[in-house]
Amino acid sequence: MLAGKRVTLIIGGGIAAYKCLDLIRQLRRAGAMVTPVMTRAASEFVTPLSVAALAGMQVYQHLFDLKDEAEMGHIQLSRLSDLLVVAPATADLMAKMAQGHADDLATTLLMATDKPVLIAPAMNVRMWEHPATQRNLAQLQADGIAIIGPDSGDMACGEYGPGRMAEPEAILATITKHLTSGPLSGKRILVTSGPTHEPIDPVRYIANRSSGAQGTALARALRDLGADVIFVTGPANVPPPDGVTVHRVETAREMLAATEAALPVDAAIFAAAVADWRVENNFTQKMKKTTQGIPALKFSENPDILATIAAHPRRPRLVIGFAAETETVVAHAQAKRARKGCDWIVANDVSAATGIMGGTENAVHLISEEGVEDWPRLPKADVARRLAQRIAEALA
Repeated sequence: MLAGKRVTLIIGGGIAAYKCLDLIRQLRRAGAMVTPVMTRAASEFVTPLSVAALAGMQVYQHLFDLKDEAEMGHIQLSRLSDLLVVAPATADLMAKMAQGHADDLATTLLMATDKPVLIAPAMNVRMWEHPATQRNLAQLQADGIAIIGPDSGDMACGEYGPGRMAEPEAILATITKHLTSGPLSGKRILVTSGPTHEPIDPVRYIANRSSGAQGTALARALRDLGADVIFVTGPANVPPPDGVTVHRVETAREMLAATEAALPVDAAIFAAAVADWRVENNFTQKMKKTTQGIPALKFSENPDILATIAAHPRRPRLVIGFAAETETVVAHAQAKRARKGCDWIVANDVSAATGIMGGTENAVHLISEEGVEDWPRLPKADVARRLAQRIAEALA
């Protein structure tokens, strides 16, 4: 996957530095050569010996090391790799990068490099939310620095919130995306996935049995072909893939808003199982059984996301819908394609006997202007790869 690729890993001085040991292992397993650089503070959290042993290379630490400068000067070191990765990128490191400081080996390499840079921020939630850090973040983004994370969660300091360094698997996926070219490189693709939940009251909602597995597999397959994937997901059973931009929503109206906000894109694939209706008179408190009988629910039609984007002023070149049917699958899908104004419909039979809804396999029909293609029953990951390849051909 990363065979022959060179990554310079600059390890910053934060507790999250321990994750870099696993990141090095995963990078080398993927075939990459890792050149480790450690700040002085980083060695307070992980030892240079551990890093060197996992990387299979010496660790560079000091700007004024005569031996290192004689054998490989810092300018050469800064340009040796295909990508420079800073993890963890502490508040201090981000500030130095944003202001152009070069007072140690790590920051000098970052100033001298002509290669792309990816940072994985990690710090206390208050430090992350501080206006100075947010200004530095904006400056780094304006300078073309790629960012992954931070995640939200419990922190070593005992607080909770955004500031956790992204997990090594997610960083690896982002590195892979940066270093591997594919037929969808430079293409921006939107994928919706999962069900929507339409509230009846604070504890009840209308939904369906969609697991989100097919949409997640499709986002992963498009990512692997080099696409920049925007993944808008309802409350799915499966987690979103690493290396994509995730927007989590609950309702159909939230999904439409997130979808329109993502435009423009080159292609939009609507794999989400969106509820057709919502409860207009949803209750603000939990409904109780009373002697007055069953409460009356008033339904309203949800927005048609697929039709809206197909007719949008910023319509993508390729708009693909999904049709989950239980009878006359192809006929219903053909009618849906014409009615919605989309380019393709991916149709499948989700009746209980098929085991497809919530299962690991799928059997689809690809409906387009050219006709109907009947695909064999395959694992959902294989369906996703096959569809992603067709999308790449269509956008070529």
